[in-house]
Amino acid sequence: MAPELDQEFDPGTLHALRAKVLVQACRAGLSESRAADVVLAVHELAANAIRHGAGAGRLRVWNLVRELCCQVDDGDPPGSDDRAWNSAGSVTSATDGHRQTLASTMSSTPGHGLWLARQVADRMSMASGPGGTRVRVAFNLS
Repeated sequence: MAPELDQEFDPGTLHALRAKVLVQACRAGLSESRAADVVLAVHELAANAIRHGAGAGRLRVWNLVRELCCQVDDGDPPGSDDRAWNSAGSVTSATDGHRQTLASTMSSTPGHGLWLARQVADRMSMASGPGGTRVRVAFNLS
């Protein structure tokens, strides 16, 4: 399935990326506050890709039947089949109360982008490899 938004970004285009994500979240039918959560999560993931990754990245957004799914890649992340996701990253759920920490690749230095994204998203998964990182966040649609 082709994404509804497929956008490369770098430090100079984060403002435009946020605006495009807001449009996608509103089109998906999310409330104003929930759309702001999507923008916040994607911004934090994109900023992390720029700061800690390749200095640029790619965002893809899918409006699925029950959720809005946003994927941020930096560099050349590992494949995205379910087995790779289940073994390489952690999944969190804000709605079921069972939060799991991300893989130990998170730095203990200041910066809370992944933590913040995990707090506002309904689900989050992450896979990292030598060539890059891929993070997906999903937001339930009513």
